[in-house]
Amino acid sequence: MGRALADTSPAARAIFDAADATLGFSLSSLCFNGPQADLDSTINTQPALLTTSVAVVRALEEASGQRGLALSGPMFCAGHSLGEYSALVAAGAVEFADALRLVRERGRLMEKAGEAQPGGMAALIGADDAKAEAVVADLPGVQVANFNAPGQIIVSGAAEGIARLAEVAKAHGVRKVIPLAVSIAAHSALMGSVVDEFRAAVEATPMQPPRMPVIGNVHARPLGDVAAVRRELVDQLTASVRWTAGVEYMAAHGVTRFIELGPGAVLINMVKRILKEPEVRAVGTPDDIQAYLDATTPS
Repeated sequence: MGRALADTSPAARAIFDAADATLGFSLSSLCFNGPQADLDSTINTQPALLTTSVAVVRALEEASGQRGLALSGPMFCAGHSLGEYSALVAAGAVEFADALRLVRERGRLMEKAGEAQPGGMAALIGADDAKAEAVVADLPGVQVANFNAPGQIIVSGAAEGIARLAEVAKAHGVRKVIPLAVSIAAHSALMGSVVDEFRAAVEATPMQPPRMPVIGNVHARPLGDVAAVRRELVDQLTASVRWTAGVEYMAAHGVTRFIELGPGAVLINMVKRILKEPEVRAVGTPDDIQAYLDATTPS
């Protein structure tokens, strides 16, 4: 993950080098070479995804500058769960190194909470919001974690509740339940045991007001100042990610083009399920960057 960027973009390489220096170990080697089991541990996954996403942003900025182009700023930045940190870095609200230390601590604390209170997560396929809320109402200790897109909702919570999920979901007419291969109940009350520790880390992290509006996950509205950003990051640990509502907010305020910067194309696939015929593009590799600039450069 990210190797091609680091090999072709000095700006991206500088981000990976900065990550290694900040964390005191070779996160770049873990991203490029694995092992997969170590990369899949949330204490490493979170810094790796943040680093790779910011590397894409810096590589795109670098490539546009080499062409003599000035990238116009987006109307909004947004990120899903951990991706919110990448959005805040892109919007200038948090310096990369500070965000990296914070997400490393977030991963550590989420693992700690998961060890203290094991839980799980699962996807409800074909359920609308009301149906998902009805399902979790019948399962104490389970809540909606992610409103990802129409028909794609993630629930999270105690292991005993997740074990009963398929039977309860079927009774409510949910078409399919897909358990996720995790032992951590992200975006649920089971993360509550580490909220105070995480709040202290958030409060200790230097921040500035975002240069452009960042749509928060918790309320699906712009985070206007530092106090709002800090509240969002703490609340997000135990609250639902309202991605559908956030995308709808941006569309209602004139956004027609969505560019996903980072590894993969998960978010734009969600956007395509939320909006009718949006213009979308995933930019995560050197080839993607060149193709994007080719498509947006006036002839």
